[in-house]
Amino acid sequence: MSSSSIQTMIILVILVSTLCSSIEASTRKPNRRRFKPEHRHKAILTLNSFEKGGDGGGPSECDNKFHSDKTLVVALSTVLFNHKKRCLKEITIFGNGKRVNAKVVDECDSSKGCKNNIVDGSAAVWKALGVPKKKRGEMDIFWSDA
Repeated sequence: MSSSSIQTMIILVILVSTLCSSIEASTRKPNRRRFKPEHRHKAILTLNSFEKGGDGGGPSECDNKFHSDKTLVVALSTVLFNHKKRCLKEITIFGNGKRVNAKVVDECDSSKGCKNNIVDGSAAVWKALGVPKKKRGEMDIFWSDA
């Protein structure tokens, strides 16, 4: 066999190999990992103190405890609170170009004036979202179950 025949054979093997790899890649099934779909809810983040003597009033509805303002906790308006179904579960809050997870510990009672789309967050939630103290109060956000 001549040297040019060997070179031709090598090139032919490389081309067939590349073609087979290309066909395999295009026919491979996609990764079937299941991801929980993320459903984001639009809401208004408000500032609340969950500490004893804070503006949150009494102890939290979910665990009958007070919580430090340095803890990532929230109260949800009555509809979102959903009869305690979100108690002590985490939600993810998206706002100010950032995201943070916080634990649901209380209800912001809609029968006592709390709007239906409120996520009432501790100072720690606002800090984690990078909002300066002087700008804390109300902010449009999105949230989802974590």
